[in-house]
Amino acid sequence: MTFSIVGYDPQTKELGVAVASKFLAVGAVVPFAKAGVGAIATQSWANLDYGKHGLELLEKGLSPQQVLDKLIQSDDKSASRQVGIIDATGRSVTFTGEDCFDWAGGFAGDKFAVQGNILVDQHTVEAMESTFLQTQGSLAERLLSALLAGDSAGGDSRGKQSAALLIVKENGSYGGYNDRYIDLRVDDHEEPVQELTRLLKLHKLYFEPTLPEDVVEVQGFLAKELQELLYENGHLQRELSEHDDLLNAIESYHLIENFDERVQPRGMIDQKVVEYMRIK
Repeated sequence: MTFSIVGYDPQTKELGVAVASKFLAVGAVVPFAKAGVGAIATQSWANLDYGKHGLELLEKGLSPQQVLDKLIQSDDKSASRQVGIIDATGRSVTFTGEDCFDWAGGFAGDKFAVQGNILVDQHTVEAMESTFLQTQGSLAERLLSALLAGDSAGGDSRGKQSAALLIVKENGSYGGYNDRYIDLRVDDHEEPVQELTRLLKLHKLYFEPTLPEDVVEVQGFLAKELQELLYENGHLQRELSEHDDLLNAIESYHLIENFDERVQPRGMIDQKVVEYMRIK
């Protein structure tokens, strides 16, 4: 009742899982990943031990195929399971038990594996495979593009409800405390994959660092525009006696809106923050 993709980026060392399903909060069940170890999607009467023990076995040095063999051997209901596994070198494997409901199957290739069950037909996983291989960009963007392609190609034959994206890398979290770089979930939505796309755009806005070319000075027409935007968004009184009042309001706005990663030296601002203010 789910379609998913696991992937690896050898340049950034990121590992990840993207998944969608007619199932409440699929992100709490299917995706497992650990930086420097691997990523696993466990689905179809999901056995969550496949995720937990699978990562433990990968960390001990077993290949994805060896891990899969051990998981299946210890599970008397393996015929009903489906799983995709990838390790931190890009080796992958996918498995679909013979009792999984049609359409069910998947493909494993270099640095990815796609799988799905109770799908409209095989075009879902075919579209996911080709899109992942052809898409440029970050691992998150490639995985989500593949998920979108699968969704457009038919997806879960029962409908739509939830989707999730999990990306891990060493010290990737907010503040660098753990490996959870991106952990976005849409638990119950009419168009969960589309909503996940919106959330990823927000994640990039809030947590990616400012590009040097996006830093501009607050002066002239931009200063006047920012004054109007801050006023319209309720962050400023229209009357300003000093330029410093505007700069103070800009600094306050960054903290209120959680743009911690995009705070610039006083008198400067990130253009992406300005674009966000214009949209709001």
